Amino acid sequence: MKLTIHGAARQVTGSMHLLEVDQYKILIDCGLDYEKDRSIQSNENFPFDPSDIDVVVLTHAHIDHSGNLPTLVRLGFEGQILCTPATADLTELLLLDSVSIFMNKINKSRKHNRKRYDNVQQPLYLQKHVMDTTERFVTIGFNRPFRINGDIELTFIPVGHLLGAAAAVLKINDHGAEKTIAFTGDIGRKNYPVLNDPEELPQVDYLVCESTYGGRMHTKDKTVEQALIETIDKACIRESGRLIIPAFSIGRTQSLVYSLNKIFTEGLLPPVKVFVDSPMASRATEVFRKHHSLVNQEAQDFYRKKGDEFEFDNLEYVENLKESRQVSNYFEPCIIISSAGMLEGGRIQDHLYNNIQNYYCTILFIGYCAKGTLGHRLLRGDPIVHIKDRELSVYATIKQTDVLSAHGDHEDLLNVVRIQHKEKLRTIFLVHGEDASMQALADALDEEGYPVSIPEKDVSYIL
Repeated sequence: MKLTIHGAARQVTGSMHLLEVDQYKILIDCGLDYEKDRSIQSNENFPFDPSDIDVVVLTHAHIDHSGNLPTLVRLGFEGQILCTPATADLTELLLLDSVSIFMNKINKSRKHNRKRYDNVQQPLYLQKHVMDTTERFVTIGFNRPFRINGDIELTFIPVGHLLGAAAAVLKINDHGAEKTIAFTGDIGRKNYPVLNDPEELPQVDYLVCESTYGGRMHTKDKTVEQALIETIDKACIRESGRLIIPAFSIGRTQSLVYSLNKIFTEGLLPPVKVFVDSPMASRATEVFRKHHSLVNQEAQDFYRKKGDEFEFDNLEYVENLKESRQVSNYFEPCIIISSAGMLEGGRIQDHLYNNIQNYYCTILFIGYCAKGTLGHRLLRGDPIVHIKDRELSVYATIKQTDVLSAHGDHEDLLNVVRIQHKEKLRTIFLVHGEDASMQALADALDEEGYPVSIPEKDVSYIL
């Protein structure tokens, strides 16, 4: 049995791991690698022949885990893609959105290169390739062993983080010897709005574990509601201004809307108009409603007692561009939730363009912003930023909170491993993290006596 870490090795994006059992090849995740030193087109350069892959196991829908599947299919993959039902639905939304992003970038490039069409990059894939990909989805429920072939059994274990997100546990008969390996995907955190807590993994021989928040701890002194109430009270009630919250459309927005629903339904703040300006967020919310059995007990109890978690008085889902532009003309105190979370495109840029120089505007970041993004520049305190071909001074108040981060922190990751018996766990492979985060988690695990490795990209291990 051989494991090769082809993606998210000493970096966060591009998760892609190849497990070979004799001649049978299993690809775990196939995400887009969008590190700053790589072009999107470089994702075509697979380190293997896509037609040689027998099956894909998809842990969850986020683009850094699913976003290169249509390229794999376009270049010859013909097998099944195994995932949970909610992951299948959310992945389709995200992949179609990727096509729109590709096409928007190409259209902008063409405007700037009207006489040099040869220099305009082609999209990585088209809508047709997304449809070809979704036809290959085979959905499997949580905790239901699925036999891939005579020697390999797959079980999806819920890990929080996103609706449908799972760790993939593979039980393998390797020439008469039973071996088990688990791929965590992305681990969620306990007591997160809407989502269930991560479940414990069974004992395994090998563990491929994410390390995004290695060495970092989440804020523990405030609940989600407390942090939101504090910010809304200052921005919208006492200062009668507007609060803009950049949020990813899938997962983060639904948790935020539910938290706001609780705040206003329970009368913890006076009513404030809330706009959700993201068509994808509206479609994703329908997926959450479709798979309502997967939301946590608190959200289900709220639904039974008070109604839809994602609807309340003064909440408006903005669908078209005309409605979006009208939000800018709403001069009463309000909350605007819009994508994308790092401010790299989407309708959020229109709201920033119109409000970044507004002294009575607060911009609240509720997620991670990668280096080089507009969100990162605002968070580090740049006094002037470039938005939509203009240099604009920053007069709005910039704030950040991690109470809605969907990733488990350092202690959460350690607890995932601590479930395993040291004498039975042969190796932990750390992936999906920046160097400092991986090293911090590796040092902590090593100190506790666990065998740990930080793989280099494309390096193989015989298990």
